[in-house]
Amino acid sequence: MSDATKPAVPILEARNLIKTLGGNRVLDSVSLAIGRGKVKVLIGPSGAGKSTLLQCLNFLLPPDSGQILLEGREIDKKSKKELCSFRQQVGMIFQDFNLFDHLSALENVRVALMKVKGMGKLDATERAVAELKRVGLADKASLYPANLSGGQKQRVAIARALAMDPKIMLLDEPTSALDPELIGEVLSVIRDLAQGGMTMIMATHQISFSASLADEFMFMEKGRVVEHGSPAELLGKGSGSRTQAFCAKISELTGEAGDGEAGACRL
Repeated sequence: MSDATKPAVPILEARNLIKTLGGNRVLDSVSLAIGRGKVKVLIGPSGAGKSTLLQCLNFLLPPDSGQILLEGREIDKKSKKELCSFRQQVGMIFQDFNLFDHLSALENVRVALMKVKGMGKLDATERAVAELKRVGLADKASLYPANLSGGQKQRVAIARALAMDPKIMLLDEPTSALDPELIGEVLSVIRDLAQGGMTMIMATHQISFSASLADEFMFMEKGRVVEHGSPAELLGKGSGSRTQAFCAKISELTGEAGDGEAGACRL
């Protein structure tokens, strides 16, 4: 087989991940693969294993068994050096921002550049300013987290991850801790990243937004991947998918109809 006809190696691949927490099997032989520039969205009920999967993909929670590969190379979870290098290439955005309260927005973005990448203060500052500008926060660089809105905190967290030049971003319910009026500003940044070619795996209940971005939906339930496919396949009229039923339930609970979440259910 020539190089031209060989299938592209996924940026990130997980094979048969198993994770047990508190005696419960939270991940039950979960596998996935994502190509460069693609967006994969994890959906499903609370407790399905979405957050655990994302944390296992970044080894924040080491899987009990299974393999994780970055660009075709398996990661050795026993090697601290290898894990450190891996985490620099796999950015993670959490529900609750995880900013350092005693550091300004600029310092939150700059600190890893200096301590992990070994950049000098001037170069790190220049890069941090550029990333804050990228997420629309150039004028908030000197503010501390206590003086930022939830949406602004999440955008600082995104800027911090982007500053490390990740090959892929993992986003765990990035808008779940935000007031409704602040969600849009974070979703706008995520949309810009997707349109710019950033590879992303995101857990979210923002179904209609996700349907406009995702190349693939993965529906999880009880630690397993129940079904996966494009938004059109899973949410299309008459699909009868578990994803569509879940989406319809969200629409019912939020009281939305037409162009909102319910609209996404009728792609």
